[in-house]
Amino acid sequence: MKKLYVTVALTILAAGAAQAAEHTIKMMNKGESGNMVFEPAAVAALPGDTIRFIPTDKSHNVEGIKGMLPEGVKPFKSKVNEEYVLTVTEPGYYGLKCSPHFSMGMVALIRVGDTPSNLEAAEAVKLPAKAAERMKAAFETLAAQ
Repeated sequence: MKKLYVTVALTILAAGAAQAAEHTIKMMNKGESGNMVFEPAAVAALPGDTIRFIPTDKSHNVEGIKGMLPEGVKPFKSKVNEEYVLTVTEPGYYGLKCSPHFSMGMVALIRVGDTPSNLEAAEAVKLPAKAAERMKAAFETLAAQ
Protein backbone atom coordinates (compact mmCIF):
# COMPACT_ATOMS: atom_id res chain seq x y z
CA MET A 1 0.00 0.00 0.00
CA LYS A 2 2.85 2.39 0.85
CA LYS A 3 4.36 1.72 -2.58
CA LEU A 4 1.06 2.71 -4.22
CA TYR A 5 0.99 6.08 -2.36
CA VAL A 6 4.56 6.83 -3.43
CA THR A 7 3.76 5.94 -7.05
CA VAL A 8 0.65 8.15 -7.06
CA ALA A 9 2.54 11.06 -5.47
CA LEU A 10 5.37 10.80 -8.00
CA THR A 11 2.88 10.64 -10.87
CA ILE A 12 1.13 13.80 -9.66
CA LEU A 13 4.45 15.63 -9.27
CA ALA A 14 5.60 14.56 -12.73
CA ALA A 15 2.31 15.67 -14.29
CA GLY A 16 2.62 19.11 -12.67
CA ALA A 17 6.20 19.49 -13.82
CA ALA A 18 5.32 18.41 -17.34
CA GLN A 19 2.70 21.14 -17.60
CA ALA A 20 5.07 23.98 -16.72
CA ALA A 21 6.78 25.53 -19.72
CA GLU A 22 10.02 27.45 -20.04
CA HIS A 23 10.07 30.57 -22.16
CA THR A 24 13.27 32.28 -23.29
CA ILE A 25 13.65 36.03 -23.69
CA LYS A 26 16.88 37.42 -25.12
CA MET A 27 18.28 40.77 -23.95
CA MET A 28 19.81 42.34 -27.03
CA ASN A 29 21.52 45.49 -28.29
CA LYS A 30 19.86 45.05 -31.67
CA GLY A 31 16.95 42.88 -32.67
CA GLU A 32 14.12 42.62 -35.16
CA SER A 33 12.16 45.41 -33.48
CA GLY A 34 15.06 47.86 -33.10
CA ASN A 35 17.85 48.70 -30.70
CA MET A 36 17.96 47.78 -27.01
CA VAL A 37 15.21 45.15 -26.97
CA PHE A 38 13.89 42.09 -25.25
CA GLU A 39 12.98 39.44 -27.82
CA PRO A 40 10.28 38.43 -27.70
CA ALA A 41 8.87 41.52 -25.99
CA ALA A 42 5.49 39.89 -25.24
CA VAL A 43 5.03 36.41 -23.75
CA ALA A 44 1.87 34.57 -22.74
CA ALA A 45 2.56 32.15 -19.89
CA LEU A 46 0.73 30.07 -17.31
CA PRO A 47 1.22 30.03 -13.54
CA GLY A 48 4.25 27.86 -12.77
CA ASP A 49 6.02 28.60 -16.07
CA THR A 50 9.58 29.90 -16.00
CA ILE A 51 10.96 32.76 -18.03
CA ARG A 52 14.68 32.58 -18.77
CA PHE A 53 16.29 35.95 -19.58
CA ILE A 54 19.52 35.58 -21.54
CA PRO A 55 21.87 38.56 -22.02
CA THR A 56 23.06 37.95 -25.59
CA ASP A 57 24.89 41.29 -25.44
CA LYS A 58 26.59 43.02 -22.50
CA SER A 59 25.12 45.65 -20.18
CA HIS A 60 21.57 44.25 -19.80
CA ASN A 61 19.46 43.11 -16.87
CA VAL A 62 15.78 42.56 -16.11
CA GLU A 63 13.72 44.23 -13.41
CA GLY A 64 10.02 44.37 -12.62
CA ILE A 65 8.46 47.77 -13.27
CA LYS A 66 6.90 49.31 -10.16
CA GLY A 67 3.11 49.21 -10.46
CA MET A 68 3.22 46.61 -13.25
CA LEU A 69 3.39 43.40 -11.23
CA PRO A 70 0.45 41.33 -9.99
CA GLU A 71 -0.50 41.57 -6.34
CA GLY A 72 1.66 39.27 -4.24
CA VAL A 73 4.69 39.35 -6.56
CA LYS A 74 7.79 40.66 -4.85
CA PRO A 75 9.91 43.20 -6.75
CA PHE A 76 12.91 41.63 -8.47
CA LYS A 77 16.03 42.82 -10.25
CA SER A 78 18.74 40.73 -11.87
CA LYS A 79 22.41 41.57 -12.01
CA VAL A 80 23.77 43.13 -15.19
CA ASN A 81 25.25 40.61 -17.68
CA GLU A 82 23.79 37.61 -15.85
CA GLU A 83 21.16 35.12 -16.94
CA TYR A 84 18.03 35.28 -14.79
CA VAL A 85 15.18 32.83 -14.33
CA LEU A 86 11.78 34.07 -13.16
CA THR A 87 9.07 31.62 -12.15
CA VAL A 88 5.71 33.30 -12.66
CA THR A 89 3.25 32.19 -10.02
CA GLU A 90 0.52 34.84 -9.88
CA PRO A 91 -1.90 35.54 -12.73
CA GLY A 92 -1.58 39.02 -14.19
CA TYR A 93 0.66 41.27 -16.23
CA TYR A 94 4.35 41.50 -15.42
CA GLY A 95 5.91 44.69 -16.82
CA LEU A 96 9.68 44.38 -17.22
CA LYS A 97 12.55 46.71 -18.00
CA CYS A 98 16.27 46.70 -18.52
CA SER A 99 17.41 49.25 -15.95
CA PRO A 100 20.32 50.70 -17.99
CA HIS A 101 18.21 50.99 -21.17
CA PHE A 102 14.73 51.78 -19.85
CA SER A 103 14.63 55.29 -21.29
CA MET A 104 15.66 53.81 -24.66
CA GLY A 105 12.53 51.66 -24.61
CA MET A 106 13.91 48.32 -23.45
CA VAL A 107 10.74 46.83 -21.96
CA ALA A 108 8.82 43.56 -22.12
CA LEU A 109 5.48 42.25 -20.96
CA ILE A 110 4.43 38.84 -19.68
CA ARG A 111 0.77 37.87 -19.33
CA VAL A 112 0.26 35.03 -16.89
CA GLY A 113 -3.07 33.25 -17.16
CA ASP A 114 -6.09 34.05 -19.27
CA THR A 115 -7.75 36.58 -16.98
CA PRO A 116 -5.13 38.95 -15.57
CA SER A 117 -6.56 41.14 -12.83
CA ASN A 118 -4.08 44.03 -13.02
CA LEU A 119 -4.58 45.19 -16.63
CA GLU A 120 -5.94 48.62 -15.73
CA ALA A 121 -3.20 49.31 -13.17
CA ALA A 122 -0.44 48.09 -15.50
CA GLU A 123 -1.67 50.21 -18.39
CA ALA A 124 -1.84 53.29 -16.14
CA VAL A 125 1.87 53.24 -15.21
CA LYS A 126 3.76 56.21 -16.68
CA LEU A 127 6.77 55.19 -18.79
CA PRO A 128 9.38 57.10 -20.80
CA ALA A 129 8.13 57.83 -24.35
CA LYS A 130 9.97 55.03 -26.20
CA ALA A 131 9.20 52.53 -23.43
CA ALA A 132 5.52 53.52 -23.51
CA GLU A 133 5.40 53.00 -27.28
CA ARG A 134 6.92 49.53 -27.05
CA MET A 135 4.83 48.55 -24.02
CA LYS A 136 1.65 49.55 -25.88
CA ALA A 137 2.71 47.27 -28.75
CA ALA A 138 3.32 44.42 -26.27
CA PHE A 139 -0.17 44.85 -24.77
CA GLU A 140 -1.64 44.78 -28.30
CA THR A 141 0.32 41.64 -29.20
CA LEU A 142 -0.95 39.81 -26.11
CA ALA A 143 -4.53 41.03 -26.64
CA ALA A 144 -4.47 39.49 -30.13
CA GLN A 145 -3.44 36.05 -28.79
